[in-house]
Formats: sequence, structure tokens, C-alpha cells
Amino acid sequence: MAGSISFFDVAAILILLAAVLGYANHRLLGLPSSVGLTMMGAVSALAVVGLGGLFPALGLQAMLEAFLGTIDFHETLMDGMLSFLLFAGALHVDWTHMKANRAAIFALATVGVLLSTALVGGGVWFLSGLLGVDMPLIWALVFGALISPTDPVAVMAILKRAAMPAPLQATVAGESLFNDGVGVVVFGILLGIAAGTAEPDLAEAGRHFLQEAGGGALFGGVIGWLAFRAMRSIDDYAVEVMISLAVVMAGYSFATVLHVSGPVAMAVAGLLIGNAGVASAMSDTTRDYLIKFWELIDEVLNAVLFLLIGLEVVLITGEPRFLLFGLALLPLVLLSRLASVSLPLLALSRRIDLGPMALPILVWGGLRGGISIALVLALPPSPQRTPLLAATFVIVLFSVIVQGGSMGGLARRLSARTAKNAEA
Repeated sequence: MAGSISFFDVAAILILLAAVLGYANHRLLGLPSSVGLTMMGAVSALAVVGLGGLFPALGLQAMLEAFLGTIDFHETLMDGMLSFLLFAGALHVDWTHMKANRAAIFALATVGVLLSTALVGGGVWFLSGLLGVDMPLIWALVFGALISPTDPVAVMAILKRAAMPAPLQATVAGESLFNDGVGVVVFGILLGIAAGTAEPDLAEAGRHFLQEAGGGALFGGVIGWLAFRAMRSIDDYAVEVMISLAVVMAGYSFATVLHVSGPVAMAVAGLLIGNAGVASAMSDTTRDYLIKFWELIDEVLNAVLFLLIGLEVVLITGEPRFLLFGLALLPLVLLSRLASVSLPLLALSRRIDLGPMALPILVWGGLRGGISIALVLALPPSPQRTPLLAATFVIVLFSVIVQGGSMGGLARRLSARTAKNAEA
């Protein structure tokens, strides 16, 4: 199958599945698209495995594995879909509220990620010893780095349906847009040390971090400003949409060549065009076309991504022992998220007040998604790869389905409680 199926065939199959399951979700379940497609993708994959076990002559599981084998999830997301999704998500974030809470966003996206990486890594190293899983400390820290960033794609998909104050929504979105870039850089540094391709050097790691994250922000600002100037000088919606598309595709490619963070660059460029560009560089017609174009791109790619996350669960069905390992790590990851959010917010409490909803929303709304899966699938062959792969899938599925599925209800309950307390 791998030799006969083309890229177009793979894309066609994924779009077909996303359309069919998306329609079924809309008519029957009514769940947020990200939650519904992930859940139905996982159920479909497990059904294929179950049928394959009952009727081995059909070769269903082998067919599914062969199909998924034609898709490099890491390359598809990190070198393709992510640039579009980050830019599309950033377009809709209110810069005014984000700027007002920039200190909290910066602290959560940097200190929070580093703190969570250390807490998760230390906890995984300790628990793996108790559970009989071979996990050196450096590999446990690699896992901490790949699971700590919240996924902007998952978070932005849920925020569309969750009712919460605009400043808090901008903070949640801002953290998710930037902490994935930070997490990817930290992951790369730690993975180099774990794989033996880099020496532990704090100064060099700091320089690399500043180059990737700081350089990505600077580069994103430059290409966003150039696009803004070009858009402001003309009034042609087709050309201006193409300019935004060029920013995403060429900008992400150039960021890779320059060794700066493409995700951070796309987030900054999207913020600039979505705020300054939309406000003063576009006519009403162009604004309408641009926003609707990127909303469509966002919806289609989101549907395919979350479907893929669900389907990829077939990779871990044969490792029940490691599934239990992943379940054991769930409380650790949630507690580490609580600590990595509450400590920075406590340190900034005299400068910023996000309200009583902030802590529970930021903790429970810190969803893990495709980025964590893409990073764990990029791990080189080693004894640690299989348990970390299983643990990542367990945590991501729980995060998207359970946390994502309950976020709307949590936001509504907290809003009602806050309003009731205010009246009292």
C-alpha cells in the first residue's frame, strides 16, 4: 500500500474521513469538532484493531497501520500544518488584551514551561523506578519538555466555544501560541543531550534558546510588518490574501533556514496582521475575505489533525503495560501544570489580576495535542521511545477528549459563580 498510494490519495482519504465523521459528530454528538473527531478517530482505530483480532484474515489492522505509515506525522504537522494553524489562530487574538497581560503570558510561556519540564521530568524518573520502566533522568526530562507546552491548535479550537472574559481568553491564547515554540526549543536541546549528539552546556543551551525563540519573534515581526506595509499600499483582496499566504509558507521556510523558531514567528506575524493589518491596512471587503479564508483553512486543517490524533492511537494498542504507565503519569502532568501556572501568577499577583477564573481555566484548559505527538514520534529508536510514545498518547487523548470536552461547561459554571459572588 505504501508504494502505491500518492500524497493526493492520502489527503483525499483524510478529508473524506474528516467530512464523514465531522458530519456524524454534528448530527449525533454535538461535541466540539476537536473533541468529536479525536474521539471518533480513536474509536474507529480501536474498532479496526478489534475486528482485526476477531477476523485476522481480513488484515484490517495491517491496512490501517500501512496507511498511517505513509504519513509522517511529525513532518506533516511541524513542517506543514502548524504554520497555517498558528497564523490562523493568532489572527483572531485581541492584541489589546494580550498586551495588557504580556507579563503573565511571557512568564507562563517561558518560566512555566521550564518549571513544568523539570517537575514532570523529575516525577517521571521517580515513578518509572517504582513501575519498573527503564527511564534515565535525561529521557524523563525530554518527556517533560514535549508534554509541557499547551497545544495552541487544541486550545484555540476549544476557546471558540468557551465563554470567558476577554482578557483571560487572550492570556490563555497568548500562552498557547508562544509556549509551544519555547517547548520545541527546550525539547531539541534536551533530546540532543539524551541522544548523545550534544554536550550538556548551560551557556550554549541558553544561546540556542535565545536564538530560536528571540530570533523567531524578531523575524515574525519583520515579515508581519512587511506584509502590513504591502497590504496598506493596495486594495485588492485576492493579492492581499496571497500576501498572507506567502507570509505563512515562505516565512516558515525561511525561519527554518535561519535557525529561528517558525512557530514563534508565525504567532507574531499573525498577531500583527490580525490586529494592525485588519484595523488599518485593509478595506472591509479585503478584511471579510481574509478572515473567512483563514477560518476555512483553520477548520479544515483542524479537522484533519484531530482525526489523525485519534487514528494514531493504533500505534499503542499492543502495549498495555505502557498504557498503565501513561495513566499513572496523568495526575503528575496535571499537578505539574497547576504548579507551573500558579507560581508565576502568584509572583505577578501585585501587577496583574486575571480574576478568580484564571487558575482553574489555565490549568484545565492547558490542553496537549498534536505538537506533543509530533515531538514524541520524532524520538530516535531507543528503549525509552515506546513507553514515552504510549504515555504521550494517553495524556493527549485525555487532554483533548476529557479536558477539552468539559472546558465549555467549566467556563460557564465559573462565570455564573463569579457573577453571583459579585452580586453578593
